[in-house]
Amino acid sequence: MREPDFEIIVIGGGHAGIEAALAAARMGMSAAMVTMDKNAIGRMSCNPAIGGLAKGQLVREIDALGGEMGLAIDNTGIQFRILNQSKGPAVQARRAQADREEYSKFMSRTVLDQSNLEVIEGQVVDLIIENGQCRGVILDSGEKIDCGAVIVTAGTFLNGLIHIGLEQTRAGRIGEPPAIGLTRRLLSLGIETGRLKTGTPPRLDGRTIDFSKCEIQPGDDPPPYFSNRTLNPRNFEQALCHLTYTNENTHRIIRDNLNSSAMYSGKITGIGPRYCPSIEDKVVRFSERPRHQLFLEPEGINTTEYYLNGFSSSLPGTIQLEALRTVPGLEKVEMNRAGYAIEYDYFPPHQVNITMESKVVPGLYFAGQVNGTSGYEEAAAQGLMAGINAVLKIRGEEPFHLTRSEAYIGVLLDDLVTKSTSEPYRMFTSRAEYRLNLRDDNAEDRLLEKGFALGLVAGGIRENFLRKLESMAKLERFLRDSRVKIPDLSGGGDSMRVINGFEGLKNPGIEFYQEPIYKEGMLRFGREIFSMLANEVRYDGYIKRQNSRIGRMRSLEGFKIPAIIDFSGFKGLKKEATEKLSRFRPETLGQASRISGITPGDITVLMVYLGRG
Repeated sequence: MREPDFEIIVIGGGHAGIEAALAAARMGMSAAMVTMDKNAIGRMSCNPAIGGLAKGQLVREIDALGGEMGLAIDNTGIQFRILNQSKGPAVQARRAQADREEYSKFMSRTVLDQSNLEVIEGQVVDLIIENGQCRGVILDSGEKIDCGAVIVTAGTFLNGLIHIGLEQTRAGRIGEPPAIGLTRRLLSLGIETGRLKTGTPPRLDGRTIDFSKCEIQPGDDPPPYFSNRTLNPRNFEQALCHLTYTNENTHRIIRDNLNSSAMYSGKITGIGPRYCPSIEDKVVRFSERPRHQLFLEPEGINTTEYYLNGFSSSLPGTIQLEALRTVPGLEKVEMNRAGYAIEYDYFPPHQVNITMESKVVPGLYFAGQVNGTSGYEEAAAQGLMAGINAVLKIRGEEPFHLTRSEAYIGVLLDDLVTKSTSEPYRMFTSRAEYRLNLRDDNAEDRLLEKGFALGLVAGGIRENFLRKLESMAKLERFLRDSRVKIPDLSGGGDSMRVINGFEGLKNPGIEFYQEPIYKEGMLRFGREIFSMLANEVRYDGYIKRQNSRIGRMRSLEGFKIPAIIDFSGFKGLKKEATEKLSRFRPETLGQASRISGITPGDITVLMVYLGRG
């Protein structure tokens, strides 16, 4: 048998494909990325932003494991913010506005300069299957490329169909052709497929916007960067975003023209995102609301184009423009490009293992929107995990996975394989039951050593992290040796008592920025270090309770279920449980317990049978 051309082939150059290909190459594998256009690597198909609630945590985790997304946005972002600063640390997250063109250029350079990684322009139309395993791809040119594993990260390109009003265009993205043929091949291999829909808002000419009628949304100073590799802050002036609102006139125009919307005329069959609806959906589903928020987000420093976040639409362009001109600040606006909806093929994710490998075809991995997710961050996280696990399988090593208590990435992958999805999946903090443990500020504490062990985190980055831990220990000693006054609740009146500064962190009545010892602590050790320690101390009781629940779940997570087991032979299982277990093929009792319709009684039956061997 001849040597393969590459050890790993990645289909697609989007956010999932980038992380998968870079991870494989950086772990020492020969890898190839097959994409239709080298210049489109890392292109932001929708909003020019990275991060957000729960998504920011995903980016921080990708970075802690050695991924690229955090560093890319730190180098190309034009505005940085911490969201939910008035709320607790479990639901705070970073978000950055990107320079769309510069972000793609940064990612393209990174991929093209990466050793062990070759970029091939072309379209994959078929797979090479040998002895039931995926062993390569066939391009539209007829060229065959052999490999040890294939990772599919095709985004919205598989049989992509764009809708603007009642007009339809076959495309994977506006101005780019769809990928045809691969879905048919996967169906022939026994893989289920479905159709989903997503959309994007119109792009506006900023020179025709009256920003004086909009609310300013500034960035934070200093900018809260994402990556542990961003050691030297950039010297740049942050861009401004703006907020405006729809009104009853906007809604009336949309309601009067629903019959020309692709979504409401029946032209679209794919299911759209529940949590990021089109403006038509908002007007119909939330008819009681007099207005909806719209964010004006700059596309970059060297362009006057703006992205209108909150106005995704598949109405005809003329109707979109008419509705837009009823919005404060947009009375004279001109559109550079109308919003549109796009339908595409996906593969329900109960068909993959937690490693992202297909349960149907070994050696074939899926990551990103082809698994039914929406969002750059969800895609990148899956791509990173697929790339890592493809390498480990080829090496014959144990797979790498993260549990729900270790990372948002673990929540994402577990949700996909145990719940599947029939609509675009989006990550929220509410999906993570252990979110107080999975904060934005402790991603490195949770995951950096794992990234280092995989060979994806450089020794210098690890040393910086260890110095950070040492600084936190010094800060704790400093605070324990300091004194602070707090109200004496037992004494009544205005009496005060003195405690050490470390214990004072637990007192919710203390304003850290007003107490001299805390201000000194921030000055000496940095606000980031101080904030991490304060969060750990202030929420210690809650975290301990969460850790207790995590401990109880670990016994189920460690209880493996053989892949070839026949659930129909288990007496005592309900019919629904047998059908669900046979369809989802959970890898552990923990996964089985999270499948909809599986009861504690079903888990007990499984434990009895599996305990007997």
